[in-house]
Amino acid sequence: MRDKIAKQYLLTIILVFLLLFIMLVYIFSSFYRTSVSNIRELGVKNIKSEAAMIETYMTKSMDVLWATADTVNYLMEEGASSEEILGYLTKEAEHAAKQVDENFTGIYGYIDGQYLDGIGWVPPADYEPTERVWYTKAKEAGGQIALVPPYLDAQTGTVMFSVSQLLSDGESVVSIDVTLNEVQAITENMTLNEIGYGFVMDGTGLVIAHVDEAEKGKDYPTNEKQEYLLSKVFEGEQEYFDMDIDGEACTVFSEQVMEDWYVVMVVQNTLLFSELTMQMCIGIIVSALVFLCIALFLVISAKNIREFQRKERESRERLDELNTNIIRALAYTIDAKDRYTSGHSQRVADYALAIAKRMGKTEEEQKIIYYAGLLHDIGKIRVPEELINKPGGLTEDEFNQIRVHPVSGYHILKDIHEDIRIAYGAKYHHERYDGKGYPNALEGENIPEIARIIGVADSYDAMASDRRYRDALPQEVIRSEFEKGRGTQFDKEIADIMIQMIDEDKDYTMRQSGRSTKNILVVDDEMMNIKMVEFIFRDTSDFHVFGVENMEETFELLEKQEIHLILLDLKMPDIDGFELYQMIVERYRIPVVLMTADKSIETIQKINELGIDDYVTKPLNAFVVRETVHGIVNSWGSV
Repeated sequence: MRDKIAKQYLLTIILVFLLLFIMLVYIFSSFYRTSVSNIRELGVKNIKSEAAMIETYMTKSMDVLWATADTVNYLMEEGASSEEILGYLTKEAEHAAKQVDENFTGIYGYIDGQYLDGIGWVPPADYEPTERVWYTKAKEAGGQIALVPPYLDAQTGTVMFSVSQLLSDGESVVSIDVTLNEVQAITENMTLNEIGYGFVMDGTGLVIAHVDEAEKGKDYPTNEKQEYLLSKVFEGEQEYFDMDIDGEACTVFSEQVMEDWYVVMVVQNTLLFSELTMQMCIGIIVSALVFLCIALFLVISAKNIREFQRKERESRERLDELNTNIIRALAYTIDAKDRYTSGHSQRVADYALAIAKRMGKTEEEQKIIYYAGLLHDIGKIRVPEELINKPGGLTEDEFNQIRVHPVSGYHILKDIHEDIRIAYGAKYHHERYDGKGYPNALEGENIPEIARIIGVADSYDAMASDRRYRDALPQEVIRSEFEKGRGTQFDKEIADIMIQMIDEDKDYTMRQSGRSTKNILVVDDEMMNIKMVEFIFRDTSDFHVFGVENMEETFELLEKQEIHLILLDLKMPDIDGFELYQMIVERYRIPVVLMTADKSIETIQKINELGIDDYVTKPLNAFVVRETVHGIVNSWGSV
């Protein structure tokens, strides 16, 4: 006993630690993913900030060009001479370099057919301005400011770019040269918390600025790694991506500037996430120690509490299941008296439950209403079966005997269930809202609510089910009856809910399943027994009897005819009944009842061991056979 307890204790400890481990892994992995995401978002914000600084710098040169071009346009319109325009360009170039940015190295242009340079540069004799990139780009831009691709000055080693604009005459162009020293300075400071490095390139792969001066001016890609990096950057689909650079896992952040420049920052993941990784390790160790201490103190009490709760829950579930099964068995017993409306109590319970849900009842209230629906007709146990199944009309006295079943049901239920509402459901479900019902002629809300719900569900099923004297009513007729009965026969609110359920039931599924004839196969080498079974069921249209005398005929019939139950003789001339039973159940899912004159304990035990549905003894008793067949067929039909 102690070993068993020790094993259970150890298993509990292992389970607790496993659950704690899973929880810790989940928490810390979630924290790690969130932190990594936040760090990368910080990197994205950083690269966007750097890109914005570079774009602002480039925009400044465009603003200077726009002001210069606007002034030159004005001078040309006022008829200024080339010397006057050159004088303006010279002053503007000096002003831009001193007052705006020292990296503005010159303002020049092709104006009225002449090349004019604000810093006094004299072009060689073969210099043709209209063939230069600064001129052709301006012409292509058609009056918009054109960004000329950057280039590396071979003499100074400086990367430069130009901006130019076509003037209003459609031929003249003004341009400004700018060195990218400021962009280089921004790039050299491009890091993420002092980690990583950055560079800037244009759409051709020319490195405009790089933290490593040796890389500046190079044309990428020069290797496969750079080719992959450029393809991802130029795609522009991701703000960052992972790749391997020089054997190190890195995160690459990128952002496009203006139309064709790209700012790139590369950070090694080991450096990027090193502090986070250390914090994670410390957190995991501390958490594990804390949980370990807690587990050591609480494991025994937690184990006992869980065990007690488990037993209590299982006991409650078994009790609820037992109660439900008993109540269903009682409902089945009630319905068995009126076989023409088989399943009535179950359907009423289902409809009542659906109404209760729509009324917003609690789960406990729904369960009580469901039970009340199953048991509402239990008082019919005291009504003679021949009266319930009488084919013709009822006399006043006979009708009064049936009308007393709610009272009988109340007295049966009030002492067998602790909730009196179930008994009320049985007693008052035939009361009417206008006070013309029975047994007590209650009116309005004096009728218990549970009975008003059951009354609506019961009336609906009565109209949606077949009767001896008529088939189930059409759905629109039933709806009309509830419309007319609102406030008279039925509670208005509950009737409206049923009308809503009818409207939603487009295919008329809320009804009694169509009744069909059940086929019984009698396997017996004595024709007298077959005739006896036929005689037993001669007065009912619910069953049709087939008879065969041997194994071969049995399987021939089973192949071509649907059979719902087999009455099988135990002593067959060509095969033992037990063997034939096993052959049948291997091929077909059909209930089998043995017929035998052998009443020995050995035979009964074998019937039970093989799981045979039931047996009847010979000579056959008509009442026993009829009830056995009816019970098994109906129970299989509900599975």
